[in-house]
Amino acid sequence: MSSPRVLIAGIGNIFLGDDAFGVEVARRLAARPQPEGVRVVDFGIRGFDLAYALMDGCELAILVDALPRGGTPGTLYVLEPELAEPAAGAFPIETHGMDPVKVLHLVRALGGRCPPLRVVGCEPANFGSDEEPIMGLSQPVSAAVDEAVHLVEALVREQLEGRRATEQTATATFLES
Repeated sequence: MSSPRVLIAGIGNIFLGDDAFGVEVARRLAARPQPEGVRVVDFGIRGFDLAYALMDGCELAILVDALPRGGTPGTLYVLEPELAEPAAGAFPIETHGMDPVKVLHLVRALGGRCPPLRVVGCEPANFGSDEEPIMGLSQPVSAAVDEAVHLVEALVREQLEGRRATEQTATATFLES
């Protein structure tokens, strides 16, 4: 049987405070052993690279990013996004930027299909700005990184176990025929 292909994509800008959340989670995950078929990549702000990685045949993509939703800084979220059709010309190609929604639309524009997605996000406290960069995560976001690592690993296990159960059912059905 082939190994499942799971892409874990860290997203963010290390010069904009809590925007580096996804990058830090990817760094910590990359330092840990991963199951066969699981790829951890720090994409930073390389949206074009992420678009091509999403078209590379993975079965699940887990995007890890700062995600402002109005909650308490450090709060973690897991989303299963649905990608709506954009208005014509609404999503220009940005080769040096990282807007995950635009990246997903770029995949479609390039003729690809997005794999099933999960977004593991963290409520930021501070992003800083291009004029006044902030290096490093705020205390509440930094405190959430280890929990996010465990959350991503749980999503990977869920994917692997789901695939194994499907393969066992298919094998049992084949043997009964």
